[in-house]
Amino acid sequence: MKIAVCVKQIPDPADPGELDPETHALKRDMKLILDESDSYGVEMALQLAEAAGGGDVVLVSMAPHNETNGLRTALAMGAAEAILVSDDALAGTDALGTAKVLAKAIERVEADLVMTGTESSDGYTGTVPEQVAELLGLPSVTFAKSVEIADGVVKAQRQTEAGYDDIECPLPALVSVTAGVVEPRYPSFKGIMAAKGKPVAELSVADLGIDAGSVGWAGAGQAIVDVATAPEREAGEVVEDDGTGYERIVAYLEQLKVL
Repeated sequence: MKIAVCVKQIPDPADPGELDPETHALKRDMKLILDESDSYGVEMALQLAEAAGGGDVVLVSMAPHNETNGLRTALAMGAAEAILVSDDALAGTDALGTAKVLAKAIERVEADLVMTGTESSDGYTGTVPEQVAELLGLPSVTFAKSVEIADGVVKAQRQTEAGYDDIECPLPALVSVTAGVVEPRYPSFKGIMAAKGKPVAELSVADLGIDAGSVGWAGAGQAIVDVATAPEREAGEVVEDDGTGYERIVAYLEQLKVL
């Protein structure tokens, strides 16, 4: 079995970070780390490969400056190899452009299963997994809190507001998992050392056959026109209850048109 896992390398959330003064986008010229939400997808893929009796977990990532630090963390967890797409033309790429790049890279893996997190910790669009599935022509299962594979079928419990749905679909397929689907393992010293020698194929936009004009700021369907500091939270109104406090509450709710 071969499983492709989409992983994102992001600025360390513990670092406040900076915005580019021209584009207003988050600067990514520092050391990047593995997005915690994607560590669940990596761990789930490793466990599925082990349960199948063997197989390879291949990481697929898009990051600037040929950054591999986050990938090395996932490789140290046990993934076999990685594909990194890095190109100056990708700066400013929106969610759909990202999905196009990832889909083209995944095609090279010829995976039986594609796994992703639900959404990245620095973007929170939650749209990329579904876009990748559509571009690859794969059935998809979202918000999976449990995943099993048997007889060429993926079985999952899909998290809902009311509980969960039991889902089955044939392979190949794409599954996005929620945080907590499994407990990600910590890379061992042996795994960290082994990760240094594992292959990371570095590709450009041209290598994937993608027109540079369809990605980056040029291909994005959006632009950040301004960034402003969020207003500070104001103190609420304090009412001394003299026995008629309920009247103030009712009046306030009527003003809000709740009543």
